[in-house]
Amino acid sequence: MAFSRRQFIAGLSALPLLGASVPFLPSALAAATAEAASGKRIFNLLVNPEPPSLSSFNTTAGTTITASSKVLEGLLSYNEQLAPQPGLAVAWKVADDGLSYHFDLRQGVKWHDGQPFTSADVAFSLDLIKRYHPRGGSTFANLTTVETPDEHTAIVRLAKPAPYLIRAFAGGETPILPKHLYDSGDPLSNPHNNAPIGTGPYRFKQWQRGSYIEFERNADYWGANPPGVDTLYLKVVPDSASRLAAFENGSLDAGGQSPVPLSDLARITASGKLKFTTRGYNYSITPTMLEFNLDNPLLSRLEVRQAIAHAIDREVIKKVVYYGYADVSVSPIPKNFPQYVYTGPDPYPFDIAKANALLDGANLPKKGTSRFSLTLDPLPYGDSYARTAAYIRTALSRIGIDVQLRSQDFPTYTKRIYTDRDFDFAVVGMGTMFDPTVGVQRLFWSKNFRKGLPFSNGTHYNNPEVDRLLEAAAVETDEQKRGELFKAFQKIVIEEVPSLTLVMQQQVTVYNARVSGFEGDGNGLDGSLALVQLSNTALANG
Repeated sequence: MAFSRRQFIAGLSALPLLGASVPFLPSALAAATAEAASGKRIFNLLVNPEPPSLSSFNTTAGTTITASSKVLEGLLSYNEQLAPQPGLAVAWKVADDGLSYHFDLRQGVKWHDGQPFTSADVAFSLDLIKRYHPRGGSTFANLTTVETPDEHTAIVRLAKPAPYLIRAFAGGETPILPKHLYDSGDPLSNPHNNAPIGTGPYRFKQWQRGSYIEFERNADYWGANPPGVDTLYLKVVPDSASRLAAFENGSLDAGGQSPVPLSDLARITASGKLKFTTRGYNYSITPTMLEFNLDNPLLSRLEVRQAIAHAIDREVIKKVVYYGYADVSVSPIPKNFPQYVYTGPDPYPFDIAKANALLDGANLPKKGTSRFSLTLDPLPYGDSYARTAAYIRTALSRIGIDVQLRSQDFPTYTKRIYTDRDFDFAVVGMGTMFDPTVGVQRLFWSKNFRKGLPFSNGTHYNNPEVDRLLEAAAVETDEQKRGELFKAFQKIVIEEVPSLTLVMQQQVTVYNARVSGFEGDGNGLDGSLALVQLSNTALANG
């Protein structure tokens, strides 16, 4: 029986709201209105959900990256083709043997507190990120030392080659921190994690929890021109209907990661006042995945995971949940890595009869219409994960699995999944980043299972052969051999199903027509926004 849109909507209607709209506080609204009246250029950028912190050195939370990159910069930035561009480094060279990276640093740069930026900050930051960032352990696994022969030179030394590393130095991924503010005490509890001081185009001003984060233009920015924005607000608007209204009434100027229901895109952009684009996501494509807690006795059984895989129709998720803005994928590596992506058959195609037969054979018979119950936790980030969860609940009911959906705020979700391990399975989105060693390895590498480390090996998967293949691919400089290693790894994890890749999202950015200057960055709105411009035809409503 085909899964209908009516069934999906009925399932979705039973979902509890993931959050209520939090209005822009009256005092802030008055201040923003006064700014607009004075002619100041105000840019209102959506963040959803609210960031857990404002410094991305120890997290891969998407909205933290959005906020952090406006203040904290990287050695390099990247265009849409992911070619490196100057950042805090003005020149760079990779040794022929791949074992050293030489960076000439930008001179005359100052931290927002007036202290000079030097190579000591680079050496300190890379060490910190290797130890604390969820991807840092794999990204910088081969880092041995960072030499600082003078204040404007940093030489990264590696024990083994890292063929992906030249693309790892974006500000959101590898932010450079001020050593003088972090070199004592616990970096995880440093107050500047929530009030960052950086070198970037915007200075942190204030954070009104539950409402907005305010940045102001850094008039002393090292770039050729200061940003074309005087005040940057990152607004927190958890409710989908409220976000849609905010775009239409002009109180939001831009938002990424498909911020409004995709079904509304054509309508809200018909007049030309609002536009949308799928540009700005080349640095990291996001798959929607179903992650199983392999510590759960039921889900530790391969035949149960296989049955669930057979019961899910990826084409329905693409068409009904994402309105076509997604690509069906069996592989955790997206097709923008054609030399690496698995192209073999799906071992678990949509087949309800096969799914039921697997559960019957596993001695999990139906009692009435039900075999057992599971709780499903959708990532509280936009509405696509909740919509996917609603579909999965209905799909699994057809094989006798009762699924209870659980909604929660973002901090509760990450604690539940990665610290408490108090979950059955979850609908997640995990950026594949600029290379599989960085974005995909963390999800399957046994050494990346660490309680409390978010967006890592949340399944608790452990396969020594997978570890070997991933570790070999991380240092292999021959592209053909590297591709063979990645394909062999994918074949194993696709068959063992520690997680189930569903679709690769085609993320959408919605923005006011007066906004420009972010599209050419490989990170889009998650870049620094140093080049963003607002036309003079209208000012923000605040």
